[in-house]
Amino acid sequence: MMPNASAAPAGSGLAGRPTVLQLAFRERSVLAAAYIPLFHEGGIFVPTTKPYRLGDDVFVLLVLPEDPRRHHVAGKIAWITPSSATGNRPPGVGIRFPSDEKSRSVKELIEHTIGALLASDRPTQTI
Repeated sequence: MMPNASAAPAGSGLAGRPTVLQLAFRERSVLAAAYIPLFHEGGIFVPTTKPYRLGDDVFVLLVLPEDPRRHHVAGKIAWITPSSATGNRPPGVGIRFPSDEKSRSVKELIEHTIGALLASDRPTQTI
């Protein structure tokens, strides 16, 4: 699991309902390592060993550094890093945000929060 973040599935509830994942980022560098700028709509990496399939619907509750609000984003699993991944990559899933106004707002807020870290050459958990 990534430091200073928690991914806690809240259960899938009834069949066909998306899993709820909660992430609380306390540091900008940790958020920058999890953010997926390669997705046009934005996205976030969630460390988990729970099995998912590409295209699964998920609901993400994000708490960003220095922002007490919980930001809600519905997304889809767009990639999976298995536990057998090389290069010390943590197992988890990449969640692609949908193309809607709420998600654009969250994407802009994340990019504003991480600022110059977005252009950093530091390795991330996603690429």
